[in-house]
Amino acid sequence: MKLSLARDVTLTSVETGAVLLDGRRGRYWQLNQSGSAILRRLLEGATPDATAASLSEVAPVSEEQAHNDVMALIESLSAAHLLEVSP
Repeated sequence: MKLSLARDVTLTSVETGAVLLDGRRGRYWQLNQSGSAILRRLLEGATPDATAASLSEVAPVSEEQAHNDVMALIESLSAAHLLEVSP
């Protein structure tokens, strides 16, 4: 699975995490530090499984819960047309 930001979407770091700005719709999404770290790892090419494993190493969460959280973030951002997922 390869992930990339959708066209006209920018990712900007902020003190509390990151902001995704959808230039087409003039809308933005705010991500906390965990969400920002997850998205950046995925955009760098890490798999959802590897991202979940690294999250469970640094956060008080099981690898299964971390995997569910990673997949939920991917699904939410895809549904909002902020993230493109290709095989």
